Amino acid sequence: MTDLQIAHSVRPRPILEVAKELGLQQEELTLFGSHKAKISLKVLERLQARKLGRYILVTAINPTPLGEGKTTTSIGLAMGLTRLGHRAVVTLRQPSLGPVFGVKGGGTGGGHAQVIPMEDINLHLTGDAHAVAASHNLLSAFLDNHLFQGNQLAIDPSRVSWPRALGVSDRALREITLSGETGNRSARFVITEASEVMAVLALARDRLDLRERLGRILVALTTSGRPIVAEELGCAGSMAVLLKDALEPNLVQTLEGTPAFVHTGPFGNIAHGNCSVVSDAMALRCADFVVTEAGFGSDLGAEKFFNIKCRASGLKPDLAVVVATLRALKLHGGGGPVKAGAPLPVSLTGPNQDALAKGFANLEQHIANAQAHGVPAVVAVNAFRDDPPAELAWVRDQALKAGAAGAAVSTHWAEGGKGAEELASAVVRASETPSQFTPLYELSWPLSKKIETIATRIYGAKGVAFEPEAERQLETAERLGFGRLPVCMAKTPLSLSHDAAVKGRPAGFTVPIKELRVLAGAGFVTAVCSGIQLMPGLPKKPAGERIDLDPESGEIVGLA
Repeated sequence: MTDLQIAHSVRPRPILEVAKELGLQQEELTLFGSHKAKISLKVLERLQARKLGRYILVTAINPTPLGEGKTTTSIGLAMGLTRLGHRAVVTLRQPSLGPVFGVKGGGTGGGHAQVIPMEDINLHLTGDAHAVAASHNLLSAFLDNHLFQGNQLAIDPSRVSWPRALGVSDRALREITLSGETGNRSARFVITEASEVMAVLALARDRLDLRERLGRILVALTTSGRPIVAEELGCAGSMAVLLKDALEPNLVQTLEGTPAFVHTGPFGNIAHGNCSVVSDAMALRCADFVVTEAGFGSDLGAEKFFNIKCRASGLKPDLAVVVATLRALKLHGGGGPVKAGAPLPVSLTGPNQDALAKGFANLEQHIANAQAHGVPAVVAVNAFRDDPPAELAWVRDQALKAGAAGAAVSTHWAEGGKGAEELASAVVRASETPSQFTPLYELSWPLSKKIETIATRIYGAKGVAFEPEAERQLETAERLGFGRLPVCMAKTPLSLSHDAAVKGRPAGFTVPIKELRVLAGAGFVTAVCSGIQLMPGLPKKPAGERIDLDPESGEIVGLA
């Protein structure tokens, strides 16, 4: 059966029933049909004094282009915890239309570890992403209108940094020319999930925080070098109005009826890669365990979770789960080439103990990355069909020897929550020992030292090299008072290094920093490594070619 067929084979619980189990009241919900709802922020006020549940982060090793099942593991773990008698919630990012119609496809899990309604979540859900794009582009329109109406703020058109946003991948919009009565200037589009507005929405604690962050968004510099923010353009209030409902988390469920919060969708390689602060804060007051997923490996989404999101929320993780697969470990051990969108070679999917042993070093680095933040790590060996049992057991045993606080083989894709019970038990045991969570760096450090610390401690690099333009941007950011912000690294997810072709656990390399972008509203500085695009392109055979609407039944077909 396909993922879509499996999703359709399950009869979802009424969302009011799911909400009731979490202690949510009907008047705190805005229903979107019978199986999805928005949750009022008033819940945070009502449950403010409630003891928080345990906070479990799911991350991974560096993946193959096909992904290693981090989302399915998050969903499976939440279902496994529920089967063991714990009240659990999984909090996830909303999938992006770019990957849905591009290479990766949907982001609701797979097999028997999915969140539903699958089509709704993968497409529009409750419209949050569209609200983000509208809010972002409203600021773009206000900015250009200000230039047209006389430019009273003396904005330098050549120093406008605010792009436009679009919800689908379109490489033709990476660099554009805007023309008008005020003259021509270069501009660009970013995909909505790379928008600073998406990051603001994800990191805002409440409506006041949202409004203040929107007002702080840096859009340009004046001819004298003074920063211009959204508040000065008179736009931040209208932006907040467009995001009023989008700030409320979305409640859905897994195939087994376990509650799932799906909210915001910043990418893990070019943004901070985590779901919203408000969804986690709300879930932690409603459940014994909250399982949340960070984008890509621990070198990206998890590092940003620890050093950006946890600083914004004030929440402290109890445990990290590092997802590993045999095929990814074999890839890092030289098991064979992989081409995006193409099937994996037999050397990665069949027995290959030599490549597995060599590639295990990649997992060791990701275990160490969690420990570098004072957080114990449990390794989840995500089993694919036909994986050799002896190899699965070998990885589990080696993970324990490498310092993991627990390890388990998980078969949630094939068996749902039942297949994740062993992993859930390991998580419960490991989380009973309090973590010693601490961020990797101090905010008082210079930006260059923060970037270098991430590169050396998390990637294993020997250092970083700033390109001339990045050096100038670094000096400007420090001079304008943004030096105390945390850093959001934008790099490839396919390697611990900046080079996607370099596998395993590399050493002795230097990370090039191509560009620095100040996201003052989101509250971080993005350091862009060479080769990273903030607007993805479609592949030769986009996934959207398979997607269609059955004219008779009105059902969506081909979505995966």
